[in-house]
Amino acid sequence: MAALRRMLHLPSLMMGMCHPFPDSLAGSCLADRCLWDRLHAQPRLGTVPTFDWFFGYEEVQGLLLPLLQEARAASPLRVLDVGCGTSSLCTGLYTKSPHPVDVLGVDFSPVAVAYMNSLLEGGKGQTPLCPGHPASSLHFMHADAQNLGSVASSGSFQLLLDKGTWDAVARGGLPRAYQLLSECLRVLNPQGTLIQFSDEDPDVRLPCLEQGSCGWAVTVQELGPFRGITYFAYLIQSCH
Repeated sequence: MAALRRMLHLPSLMMGMCHPFPDSLAGSCLADRCLWDRLHAQPRLGTVPTFDWFFGYEEVQGLLLPLLQEARAASPLRVLDVGCGTSSLCTGLYTKSPHPVDVLGVDFSPVAVAYMNSLLEGGKGQTPLCPGHPASSLHFMHADAQNLGSVASSGSFQLLLDKGTWDAVARGGLPRAYQLLSECLRVLNPQGTLIQFSDEDPDVRLPCLEQGSCGWAVTVQELGPFRGITYFAYLIQSCH
């Protein structure tokens, strides 16, 4: 969460955006959809079409690809990125995974979803994205990660990704964050893996996840540092 707060004020960390948050955005709640609509509407600098909080796909592919390898019995592997924003996680998995994946990115910001659908189809002056495996697919959908009933049935995804979404939702109150976690676990296959990426210290995050993930095993891996910041991958998996 500290990284998100720093990004609200340090232009050097707003990689790919024309300018940092204006004061009106810096004072907004990170759980407010209007904040993200306004952020995702900002033009991007340079040739990088995506924008990542914390880090992008390249930094975590070493963690993700072995999980895809282990779960090859499900082909293609269904992956859900909750609160995908305009991150490179979905696009990286789709274009670079040597294993077949069916990737769905959901976000409560219609601006972010429209942008990513345009990027997928070759808009924004970009070449259409090509899959790393011929059986792979990628979709984006406008949906609230705290209520995924319109997106997926129970147990339908083998891998769930949450990069900073718990952090943002928790700014609106921990009950909302627990509802997010509950929905993620509902749509997660019993043999699947949910990964929360965050810079929040394990002493703070682990008790929350253990409380909200009864019957699941919670472990943590340290990531980075990336640009001077240490991050953590919180993995929630079956106890069996």
